[in-house]
Amino acid sequence: MTALRLAPLSVTLILKSSLSVGSSTTWAQAGFAAALGVDDSVTQHADDTLAAGAGICDPDVVGLMTREAPGRIQELVDLGVPFDRHPDGSFRLHREAAHEADRVIGVGGDRTGRAFMETIVPLVRSSNKIRIIEEASAEALVMSGDRVSGAFVRGEATKSNPSGETVVLAKAVLLATGGIGGLYRVTTNPPETIGEGIAMAARVGAELADLEFVQFHPTAMNVGLSPAPLATESIRGEGALLVTKSGDRFMSELHPAGELAPRDVVARGVDEQLQGGKGAFLDCREAIGSRFEEAFPTVAESCRRVGIDPATERIPIAPAEHYHMGGIATDAEGRTTVSGLWACGESASGGVHGANRLASNSMLEGLVFSARCADSIAASVGAVPEIDPAKTKIHGAVGQDSDLSVLVDSLRTLMSDSVGVVRTADGLKHAVKETARIESEASGRSSSIASAALTARLIATSAYLRCESRGSHFRADFPSMDLGQAKRSWITLKEANQFLATLK
Repeated sequence: MTALRLAPLSVTLILKSSLSVGSSTTWAQAGFAAALGVDDSVTQHADDTLAAGAGICDPDVVGLMTREAPGRIQELVDLGVPFDRHPDGSFRLHREAAHEADRVIGVGGDRTGRAFMETIVPLVRSSNKIRIIEEASAEALVMSGDRVSGAFVRGEATKSNPSGETVVLAKAVLLATGGIGGLYRVTTNPPETIGEGIAMAARVGAELADLEFVQFHPTAMNVGLSPAPLATESIRGEGALLVTKSGDRFMSELHPAGELAPRDVVARGVDEQLQGGKGAFLDCREAIGSRFEEAFPTVAESCRRVGIDPATERIPIAPAEHYHMGGIATDAEGRTTVSGLWACGESASGGVHGANRLASNSMLEGLVFSARCADSIAASVGAVPEIDPAKTKIHGAVGQDSDLSVLVDSLRTLMSDSVGVVRTADGLKHAVKETARIESEASGRSSSIASAALTARLIATSAYLRCESRGSHFRADFPSMDLGQAKRSWITLKEANQFLATLK
């Protein structure tokens, strides 16, 4: 969306895979949250967002997002996104966990991300102002003095470029590298999402925010598939229940909202049942039954793959890494603390989500702030002098991308066991030291794994330093919320390295 909005300026898109594959957006099921209903308001949307964020959100940025949401949705309608409607033409809105109104607008029940990409990708490909480099990886940022001026890119080898390496110079760089799901053993995200953007930004001195807050979706399908298929929140919004293998509900005892409690509460509830050997299942039989196929075709397809009929059988579930509220610190225009560098989407942290993201606010955040990034970049690049390639420097762990699958497996197991749904000081200290070891071992051999390990270390460090439980961050050794820590967290690579030194 940023690239489209920046036209007629020339834009280069660098993608690990193809434009329509490998993106978390493509996999998104439920939709966009926006106050579009007659019984809703932008104020109520903001209040719900702040409540879910558990005292960590930036109220000004939240208010900005919720106010701009209806207009941005209309822009998508104008572009051709076929949102679901009632026979009278009004939008079909759904309610999800922790929303006080029917507020989520989507496509085909659970095909929103796919429909969005099917609309946007052809527009991007048809633009003569957008250069697309696919099957390539931006591994490090390029600096001119104290300003970001491009990226070091590794792509496919060619006769003219046997190494596949190149430097793409630019007056402005936007990191939209997605989340960190690939750092965990079980995730609902594409495995390529390993937080490289956070590592790249950290290496040039950018400030990072709220890294400890990792959201685990409570109802990933526990059927042995990786990535784990997601059973969207909307299913519970339609009345499906969470039960043990003996058929007993458990969320009604843990939160007044029951199955529609905030995700962090539900994730811990599900995890508790699994750890206690009781099992956890999503029971759709009575609330949805034979309507399931039509209402949730994507989830129904996942069920068919493993031989489950959700109309007559319960769906086994488990928490899975789903979304990272933390990321590269940005202002309301997407600017980072380093000149020439912007960030957007899940790789950024501007204070919208706080300690726990409200369902379906992620797609909205990307929509609202991609536009704001574009406008900010367009307004600033005219004053940037031409870049002298001789005065640029690559900042990063540039190295051949060797196959180090053993290190990847170790990293994912480490993060799942020590920086997962429930955390402790000992586990987090162990994670900090082990991620540093993996980072060192991968350095010079695999830039992507070195970056993944660095991002993991930054997350573990931030989690150790927050000595309380809040939102998605739960410390078994500090199980209560501390009112004195009701503030966002900030960290730089320099500070993380200083902390690491105290553990040696």
